[in-house]
Amino acid sequence: MEASGRTALYLFICTALLVLTEVSCEFIHIPSLVHHGIEGKSLFLQVETHFQLEEAEIQGTWSHTQLSGTRTTLVTFTNDAIIMEMTYRNRLLFRKHNLSLLIQKLDQTSEGDYHLKLNIEFHNKTVHYVKEERTVHVTVDVPVSTPVIKKSPLYTVVEDKENVTWTCSAARGTRVGFQWLRNNVSLGPTDRYHFSQDNTTLVISPVRKEDMGEYSCVASNPVSQEQHSTAMELNVYYGPYNLAVNSGQGLRTGEVFTINPGELAFFECQADSNPPNSYVWISKGRNGTQVITKGPRLEVVSYNLAQAEDYLCRAFNNVTQKQDEAQFTLVVASLGTGKEKHTQESSSLSPLATIIVCSVFVIGCMLLVLFRRTCRPKRVLMSIYNRPLTEQKRPHRSGHEDATEDFGIYEFVSIPGKMESAQASCRSLARLESVQDMHTTIYDVIRHVPETPSHSLLK
Repeated sequence: MEASGRTALYLFICTALLVLTEVSCEFIHIPSLVHHGIEGKSLFLQVETHFQLEEAEIQGTWSHTQLSGTRTTLVTFTNDAIIMEMTYRNRLLFRKHNLSLLIQKLDQTSEGDYHLKLNIEFHNKTVHYVKEERTVHVTVDVPVSTPVIKKSPLYTVVEDKENVTWTCSAARGTRVGFQWLRNNVSLGPTDRYHFSQDNTTLVISPVRKEDMGEYSCVASNPVSQEQHSTAMELNVYYGPYNLAVNSGQGLRTGEVFTINPGELAFFECQADSNPPNSYVWISKGRNGTQVITKGPRLEVVSYNLAQAEDYLCRAFNNVTQKQDEAQFTLVVASLGTGKEKHTQESSSLSPLATIIVCSVFVIGCMLLVLFRRTCRPKRVLMSIYNRPLTEQKRPHRSGHEDATEDFGIYEFVSIPGKMESAQASCRSLARLESVQDMHTTIYDVIRHVPETPSHSLLK
């Protein structure tokens, strides 16, 4: 009874909308109008009804239109009867309670459009008659197998001279889409990368060095996850590129190498090439050019050079038939500290300063230890500290105040060339007017013997 009331209300609303806005309501609804089925599997075409079947008289059909255009009625039904097409009896299952259709064991003939036509006559006279039609499109796909790629030609190609063609295929699968990768990075069309309409073929024309890498393809369809092929390497003959001459000796300024007299110098000639280049070293002088040696390495003894000399390294690729040259000038001159300043100034200055500081510190410590062991500064300071105050504050003596401290045995040594001075000192002593303090006078004579006699005695 409650369901019947809801149906009546729904019909009333639909009638009002149809009268006021000319918009009708849906009495049946199919959630999805496009289905991707898998071959050999089942597919359910779901139908939802917005009314109670027992409140109306219904008459409907499910029909199938194949891709070829052939149309076949699958099932005819009413409230009381179901008439199934004999050909499809074992492949179809009709759900009468909700008008849905189950297709079993899909194959390629199952593809196409499925039409539902329904005539509804309600017992309630508010809405007397309704006609509904729906169409569902069904595709049947085969899951994709692992794709396989091939390269033509199979041999290594030469850049700028040859093309490479890649093909990708899958043994099983329908409506397969293909995508190309190089080193796991997706590729797109360029002026040298050309793809077929179905993307199964990639042509690189012409091939170059940057095309080297691992190529693979990815296959997928609506009913399969992405399937990756095994990667295949593309090798290309190229070069030479980026030719350069390097050396670990001397000082380099641009294309000029400077080495010290007598120094043995080695030069390396390197270039990017596949296959590896062949190298030739050429000396260029006033009298012409001459081949010195072959190979990537050149050895030059500086004392064999009388002046600056020009050298040339030539790299040649035997496969690509391309070559490149690098020229430089070798000068013999004494670098001295200039070389260090240019090559090692930043790196050697800091270690040298560190060594000097450490050396000064070690020498200072050694002098301090030596001073402590020989002079014993602590004992000297203690003796000064323990001396009587009067002795510590005793004024400076000139040597004439008191000669008692100088009492002792003295030995006079005759110095050649000084006798006259000594005799003069004795005569001056005899002429002294006062001899009251003979001891002091003798002390003065002895103290001032090295001095000029007139000053030492008359002062």
